[in-house]
Amino acid sequence: MRNAFLTIGSGTAFGLLLTGCAASSLPRHTIDPPGIAPLVPAYSVAIRAGQQVFVSGMTGIKPGTQDIIEGGVESQTRQTLENIRTALQSAGATMADVGECTVFLTDMRDYAAMNGVYTEFFRVDPPARATVAVTALPRPAARVEIKCSAQIRSLEKP
Repeated sequence: MRNAFLTIGSGTAFGLLLTGCAASSLPRHTIDPPGIAPLVPAYSVAIRAGQQVFVSGMTGIKPGTQDIIEGGVESQTRQTLENIRTALQSAGATMADVGECTVFLTDMRDYAAMNGVYTEFFRVDPPARATVAVTALPRPAARVEIKCSAQIRSLEKP
């Protein structure tokens, strides 16, 4: 951060505090939860920057594999949210810390079934959310993918 002064017209000076993204002092950590790995090395499962946690789009993979669980959108939504919980816990966060989620469905007719399971994980003060229909997901057997962000309310370190 640095100070700068701007002089306007009659010589009045205004002080500005300049900040830059590259100069951020927040430590950034890659989160590697047990049993969950990205499909490709182009992204991280989760990132913790200060007290914020960003969880990449997760699907209903069986931990320790890259296989989508069977049983339809309800089973996949439950496993997806369990995988998100694992990623958050690895970063020092909880489901109660989640502030926003985006849900991707391959068929909007699955909305009610997905929502029924989703509300089991966010019973009180649910996060802000968007749900969108997509034509496909990177894992062909996946019917649902969810990404989210959290703000850790405790002072625990990862």
